[in-house]
Amino acid sequence: MSHPSRREFLKSSATAACAAVCAGGPLALAAVPAPASAPGAAAPSATAAPSATPLPIKKGVLLDMLPEKLSYADRLKMARNVGFEVVQAPTEPDERRAEEIKKAAEGANIRIDSVMNMDHWKYPLSSNDPAAVEKSLAGMRTSLHNAKLWGSDAVLLVPAVVNPQTSYRDAWTRSQKQIRGLIPLAQELKVVIAIEEVWNKFLLSPLEMVKYIDELKSPWIKAWFDVGNVVLYGYPQDWIHTLGKRTVKVHLKDFKRKEDGYEWVNLGDGDVDWAAVRQAFADTGYAGSAVTELEGGDEAYLRDVSRRVDRLLLGAS
Repeated sequence: MSHPSRREFLKSSATAACAAVCAGGPLALAAVPAPASAPGAAAPSATAAPSATPLPIKKGVLLDMLPEKLSYADRLKMARNVGFEVVQAPTEPDERRAEEIKKAAEGANIRIDSVMNMDHWKYPLSSNDPAAVEKSLAGMRTSLHNAKLWGSDAVLLVPAVVNPQTSYRDAWTRSQKQIRGLIPLAQELKVVIAIEEVWNKFLLSPLEMVKYIDELKSPWIKAWFDVGNVVLYGYPQDWIHTLGKRTVKVHLKDFKRKEDGYEWVNLGDGDVDWAAVRQAFADTGYAGSAVTELEGGDEAYLRDVSRRVDRLLLGAS
């Protein structure tokens, strides 16, 4: 099986995707949302969260959101200059490039705090093909070693994919078996494997995600919560409360329902109740990072995204 990359998913039709959801649940991966306006253009104002004590959450950005035409050094300097504290980088199998990213982060005085594993969609751990599973495991091993090199403390993992060839039960048992085999390496490297809820027809409720993580019985298995991914069929604030201290990292994006489908929009322009989300993070004492997972853009666009996080989530002016 194959799936589009997070960036490629942006280009798919919102109407067609909504029809697929209505017909049988989410089919695509956790999408990278498009900004409400073109990168660099003036963005519409977003509703602010009520003023309160700022939350101790570190504001992050995807490395892939930063201008690709720039060097790693310049991209990471830009991230710091527009207000981000941490970066999430994708799996990098090339050791020389991985070292370049490390030096660029050090030079920009910004931390790479997490790794986006890249092989879990095309080669899911839930596959019945041993070769596909081994490729998935190899990708996770690379991601975990990347995390150790970069000083990151977590690797994002989509644990399984349910499809016509893989039942829900098989996705559960197969993926847990493989994850248990990764725990010794995670423990050795002191890097958490963070399970994300995405549009994979799996872990469709917060109670289910709690059960899945708790059954693995390891402090090296936690939750990566994506605020936007659950809006179609749940409430982010409910997930935050239910996952509680299991949440180690967070993705930020927004989702807007429309008469003819839906669209991924910039933070504050969709249906996410940011005041409720902010309160839920305050209630649970979350103090990790919150990484924006949006389409990339220029410095002006990135600065606007950074300010939206301040206004909507962190309670900072």
